[in-house]
Amino acid sequence: MIQSLSIKNFALIEHLKMDFTSGFSIITGETGAGKSILLGALELVLGKRADLSSLKTKEEKCIIEAHFDISGYDLRSFFSENNLDYEHISILRREILPTGKSRAFINDTPVNLQELQNLGEKLLDIHAQHETRELSENHYQFKMLDAFSANEANLVLYQEQLKIYKNQVDSLQQFESNLRQLQQEFDYHQFLLNELQQLQLTDINQIELESQLEQLTHIEFIKENLHKAYSASQNEQFGVLQLLNEIKVSIQKISGFSTRYESLYERIESINIELKDITAEIEQSVDALVLDPKKAEAIEQKLQILYALEKKHQVSTVEDLIKIQQNLEQKVLVVDQANEQIQAMQTAINLTQSNLDEIAQRISKNRQKASLELTIQLQEILSNLGMPNARFKIVIEPTTQYFNNGKDELQFLFSANLGSDFGLLRKVASGGELSRIMLSAKATLAKYTQLPTIIFDEIDTGVSGEIANQMGEIMKQMSQKMQVFAITHLPQIAAKGNRHFKVFKTINSLNTTTEIKVLDDEQRIVEIAQMLSGAEVSESALNHAKSLLN
Repeated sequence: MIQSLSIKNFALIEHLKMDFTSGFSIITGETGAGKSILLGALELVLGKRADLSSLKTKEEKCIIEAHFDISGYDLRSFFSENNLDYEHISILRREILPTGKSRAFINDTPVNLQELQNLGEKLLDIHAQHETRELSENHYQFKMLDAFSANEANLVLYQEQLKIYKNQVDSLQQFESNLRQLQQEFDYHQFLLNELQQLQLTDINQIELESQLEQLTHIEFIKENLHKAYSASQNEQFGVLQLLNEIKVSIQKISGFSTRYESLYERIESINIELKDITAEIEQSVDALVLDPKKAEAIEQKLQILYALEKKHQVSTVEDLIKIQQNLEQKVLVVDQANEQIQAMQTAINLTQSNLDEIAQRISKNRQKASLELTIQLQEILSNLGMPNARFKIVIEPTTQYFNNGKDELQFLFSANLGSDFGLLRKVASGGELSRIMLSAKATLAKYTQLPTIIFDEIDTGVSGEIANQMGEIMKQMSQKMQVFAITHLPQIAAKGNRHFKVFKTINSLNTTTEIKVLDDEQRIVEIAQMLSGAEVSESALNHAKSLLN
C-alpha cells in the first residue's frame, strides 16, 4: 500500500505531502481543482515519461516521492533480479530537472524508467472509466480465471517445465543445424583425418628425424672427420695419447717433490682417462655409421609428408597437428554418433512434453471447473450494478500449442440483454458496461489474489442513486483486503470511505496553486452536503449527508 506521497514544483502544486492509510479513501473536489494533477504525479513516480511542462517553476527541479509498504507483496525476487536493496518500506522517487532531464530512484538507487514501471505496476493500479481495454485483453482474462481457479502453483510448475522444454528444443535444433554443416564437410574431414592418422603422429619426433636425415645425408663427410680425429689421438709417434703419456711420465717422476707437481700429475691423469673414453667413443661411432640409402629415403619421405601437412594446416609442430587430429576425430565422431545423440535428446524432450501436458491438463481442468462459478459471481455483482440481465459465457478450448500459461485458448463472451446473442466482450459491451464489468472483475479478483493498491478515477460517471450506492459498497468491501482510492463526484460513494481528502485551488494575486487536505467529520458532512445540493448548503442537504455517513 502507498503510505505517503510528496510533490514539489509539479504543475499547480508548489509543495504538498499526503499520508495515507489502509482501507477505502475518498478524493473529491470541484472540476479543475487538480485531481488529475495528483494522478499525473503518481503516474510520473511510477515511470511515465515527463517533460518541462511538468514544472511549475521552470528554474527549479520537480521532485515526486512515494513511500510504499511492500511487505504484503512477494517482491524480493524482483529486487534481487534488478540488483536493488529490498526494504519493507520502499521509496520511489522521480526528479525532473530544469534542463528537461529526468532521474528515477528506488530506495535511493538510480534506475531506468522501465525498471520503475515494472515495479510500479505491481504496486499501484490507476483505473479510469475509459481505461477498460485491459478487461478485453486475453492475458487479463486468464489472470482472473486462474486466480479464481487457484492455479498459481500449477502455473509456476508449468512455466518451469516450459523453460526446460524450450531450452531442450533449442539445443536439438542447434545440434541438428551443426550436424547438417558437419555432414556437408564429413568426407573432407574424414580425408584430412586419414592423412594425419596414417602418419602416426604420436610416434614421430620431428627433431630426431631431421637429425637422422642430416647425418645419413653427410655420412662420408662425418666418417672422414671421425677417422682423422681417431688417427690424431692414436698415432704411435705423434698421436695425442702418446704425447700425453710422455707428459704424464715426466710429471710423475717429480710429483714426489711437491704437492703442486702431484696435483699436476692427477690432472694430467684425469685428462688421459677422458681422452681415452673420447677416442673409444669415436671408434664406436665410426663402426656404427653404415651407409643406408633406403633408410635415408624413408626418413626424407616421412619428413616431406610431415612438412606438407604442417603447411596445409598452417602449423609448425607435430603437437599442433595432433591437436588438429583430435579436433577432426571429434567432428567425425559427432556425425558417426549423431543418431544416438538425437534420439537421446528427443527422448528428453518427450519426457518434458509429457510433464507439460500433465500440468497443462490440470490447469485446464481447474479452469473449466471454475469458469461457471466465476460467471455466477460476475453476474451477481453486475445485477447489483443495474445490469440484471447481463450474462457471461467463458469458452475454454484446449489446443496442442504450448502458451506461456498453458495450452488453452480463452474467449470471454458477453450478452447485456435478454435475447441478445453472446459476443466477444470487447465488441459487444459499451463503455459504461465495460466500466461496471471491470469493477466486478477487480472485486472478484480481490477475493482470491493480492492486488496492488487501486485508484478508481471517476469510474462512477453516468450512474447515480442505488447503483452508485452499490458501487461504493463494492469498493468498500474490496478495501477490507486491499487499499482502495476513489475519485468521485457522487455523495453515495464518498460517504462509504474511511478517510476523505479534498482537492482545492487557492488563488492570490501572483499565482494559482492546488492543495489537498484531510477532512474531519464536520468538514466531511459539509463536503458531502455540497455534493448533494451545490455551493449553497441547505439544512436538508446536511441531514441527508449525515444520513449517508450514518
